[in-house]
Formats: sequence, structure tokens, C-alpha cells
Amino acid sequence: MLDSYDIESRCAKRRIDQVAADLGLDPEKILPHGRYIAKVPVEELAARDAEPDGSLILVSAMTPTPAGEGKTTTTIGLGDALRKLGRRAMICLREPSLGPYFGIKGGGTGAGWSQVVPAEAINLHFVGDMYSVSKATNLLAAMIDNHIQHGNELGIDPRRIVLRRVIDLNDRALRDIFVGLGGVSNGVPRRDGFDITPASEVMAVLCLCRDTADLGRRLSAMVVAFTYRGAPIYARDLKAVGAMQVLLRDAINPNLVQTLEGTPAFVHAGPFANIAHGCNTAIATRLALKLSDYVVTEAGFGTDLGAEKFFHIKCRLTGLRPRAAVIVATVRAIAHHGGYTPHGGLGNLAKHIENIRRFGLAPVVAINRFDGDRPSDHRRIVRFCERLGVEAAVADNYEKGGAGAIELAEAVLRSIKANRRRKLRFLYRLSDPLETKIAKVARAVYGASGVEFDRDAETDLELLAKHGYDTLPVCIAKTNKSLSDDPAKRGRPRDFTITVNRLRVSAGAGFVVVICGNIVTMPGLPKVPAAERIKVSASGKTTGLA
Repeated sequence: MLDSYDIESRCAKRRIDQVAADLGLDPEKILPHGRYIAKVPVEELAARDAEPDGSLILVSAMTPTPAGEGKTTTTIGLGDALRKLGRRAMICLREPSLGPYFGIKGGGTGAGWSQVVPAEAINLHFVGDMYSVSKATNLLAAMIDNHIQHGNELGIDPRRIVLRRVIDLNDRALRDIFVGLGGVSNGVPRRDGFDITPASEVMAVLCLCRDTADLGRRLSAMVVAFTYRGAPIYARDLKAVGAMQVLLRDAINPNLVQTLEGTPAFVHAGPFANIAHGCNTAIATRLALKLSDYVVTEAGFGTDLGAEKFFHIKCRLTGLRPRAAVIVATVRAIAHHGGYTPHGGLGNLAKHIENIRRFGLAPVVAINRFDGDRPSDHRRIVRFCERLGVEAAVADNYEKGGAGAIELAEAVLRSIKANRRRKLRFLYRLSDPLETKIAKVARAVYGASGVEFDRDAETDLELLAKHGYDTLPVCIAKTNKSLSDDPAKRGRPRDFTITVNRLRVSAGAGFVVVICGNIVTMPGLPKVPAAERIKVSASGKTTGLA
């Protein structure tokens, strides 16, 4: 097994001003964070508004195993390979969260010879964007409790505060707590809880805003609570928006880094795809499309989560139109989901291919090679894809860098040409009732036979419709381990229903969150968390980071 950090130490990195200059950015205008990281002012996007866009390539995956199938690694390798083929290419990724980093999944900077660097800095505190999102959310939460403490002129019902505090760590003990205990001076006692920062609405607002002014409008529109009479209370009612914008003033600027091979990369913001919309910022993606001819981006987990939300939320709200889509598959994921059968691993892959086609694109399958794979299994997956009329390519960029993804890059270029006349299709209309939107996604994308609503969910539907939020797209939160909402149902399950437990509006972000299968918005650590492997030597060298 290659040690990714040792590989990085062997590779020379270009200074970030050189990377910026290659993109046509004025090195004097970028905002460096050391030698290898810089923020690019959001104004650079407005200055290029009239320039044509490059081709946007989405990387998604089949339903992953718990450790993931290397979607980020494939995204990086594909970007490097396009550059090796002489194309002007960039990569757009999400910022890693400390929750999974210290939990089970490891970092979010790729691996082997396909990494964005400096990996340790990106995986840890980076430039502080996660902290800015956490602080903006928690300031708003503090102002809500402070308002109630000092007379509650808005008539906020403490039982119906919907904004939750956040922290960027996995901590199940914070899911359901009480605050304001200990006497009159400590506030009004009420039930509360924490979400993980990537699941927060402020994170989604940052990811979907168009510019600084739009960031303010979206923050203002955040619903934070309801009154005793059932009327919504907004962030603007608490006069919190200006202070929140100050905390997010630097976070809105995209972060420029590079791959091991020098390919420019924006790594900016990081919502989860199982409990949020799972895409990097629209600002970074739109700017990358102005600066390069090909932009490779990813959406979290499989097509049923990240890709569906990428199309229905990010593309719909920002006007982005992808020209190609890649589905990452692995031999181990095929085996994990039941092997080479129509209802097992191959059935799972077939459903994800079908999902991309439903949105109007012809996908390419990237078979991410792992140590121990048998070439005969790769050939078996390729033949299966051929029978479905889909081109597949084995990607070995983990060990070979961009050179190992040349075949994949060539297939993607052919797909872009073939997709030239195709148009992105949406599976529901915004005018559809929320129940209809949910049902259309569940049936078409998950393969469900129907949807059931708990009593709390039915109450939420009535409340959201009453206040006009039923015209928003839906952001369905469910397990990433299955096409269904039951993590035990592997492969391609049939004859199942999706259970909706509750709904909550993210009016500032512009969607309604739909909680299914009792998914939690604050993950917990596994029995043996990755944090236990991390050590720091007397010389200061860190080991165990992944």
C-alpha cells in the first residue's frame, strides 16, 4: 500500500502564484495562505461573466462500500489525464470534514499518485472555512436564545426552534441535548442538539450563493424558528445577517491549490451528500468554467444521492449544465453488493447507469483499480457495460497518476462529443407538491415502489405548504449504503418503500430537507475511530493520517 504523504513529500510543488498565472489570474490579486494555497477573490468571477464556459464533467459512483470507492482519487486522476492529453483542465472538490477524517473514511484529498496538495493542510484546518461556517451558525443560534432571554418580542416558541448548533466533528452525545439549565441567568431551558457542520444550512447557503450580495439575501431568508402562532422567524428578524456575513467574508472566496502533477484545483466548502446536497460551491465551479476548457467535479456518494442533488439542486438553482458524467465502480463494491448478478453488484451498477441516463446524459464507467483486483473481473465489468451500451475504462491513477487515467479521459472526451446535443432533464417540476417530488425521486432514482410518511412528516408537509415552501426542490437525506433507506438492503433492492420521518425547510439555501430512514444529521464515531491511529513523533512528524 502506498503511503500518500510520503508520495507527496517526494513531489515538487509549484508556488501558488505560478498556478494562478497559468490560469490567467493576476498573481497580485490572489490572497495567498503560505506558498501553496491561495484564495481567489469572488470578484474574479464577475470580471469574467461574459467569457464562454468550458465543459463540466461530473464524477459520481455506484453505491459505495463503507470505505468509499475512490471517487475523489478518480476525479483528480481524470483532471491530470486531461492535462496530459493537452487539454486545459481544472478540478473542483469539496473541503474535507474532520468528522469522517477522525472517524472511519479518512481524508478527502485523494490518494496515491492522485492527490490535491498540500494534503495534510487541506484535510485539517485548511484556511478556516469550516470554522467560519460553524461560527456563523452558532452566532445565529446564540442570538436566538439571547432574544428569548431578553423578553422574546418576536414571540418565538422555544419548542419550535429549527436551527441547530454545529461542530465539525462526529459526536453522537450532542445529537439531543438540553440548554439553558442552571438558573434564570443561564437562559431559557429548552431541548436542542448539534448537527455536523457540513449538514448546516449556512454551509448550503455558502455553496449555492452566486456572489456576496446573494450570500446576504440567502442568509436573510433562513428560517430559524416559528412563533407560538406558527409564523416563521427569519435570520433577518434577529438582525444577525450582517455579523454572519462578516464571519463568512473570506470563506466565500474559492480556495486554489494543485494536484501532485500541477493541475489547478478549487477546493471549496464541503456539504455531505447523504444529509445535505453534497457539492462544492457554485462560485468555484462557475469560476473554474471561465478559467479552463474542462472542469472535473464530484458529488458525494452514489448517483442516488450526490448526482441527483447535483442535478436537481445545484444545476437547477445556478444554471450549470454538465456535458459528461462518470460513474466510479470497483470490483470490491460489486462483491460487497452481492457479486455479478442482476440483483447484486452488477444490478446496483446498472441502476446507477440508468439514473444518469434519466437526467439526459450518457455516462462513462470508471473501474477504479485496487491492489488485489483480478484483471478478469475488470473485463467482466467492461463486458457488462458494453451490453448496456456504456463505455467503461479501467483507471489506475492511484499507482500511475494521470498516465493511469488516459483511457478514461479519452472515453470522457468521446462522451462529451456524443452528449453535445443532449439536454439536462429534471425528474420533477418545481410546481409539483412536495409529496410528488419525493415520490418521483424515490421511484425513478432509488427504484422504490412507494413512499410512506410518518405522522410528524405529514404535519411538516402541511406547515411547509401553508408558508409556500412546497415550490422548492427537495434534498432527500438517507443512507449512502443502499439505494433504499435501509442500509442492510445491498445490491439492487426491489419492492421496497421509502419512509419519510420529517421535513425541514432550508429557505435560504433554497430547498426542503427530507429526512428518511431516521438518518442522523450528527454522525457518531465507530468503535475504533481513525483518530486512534494518529501519532506525532518527538520531531513533530505526524503518522496515521489518511
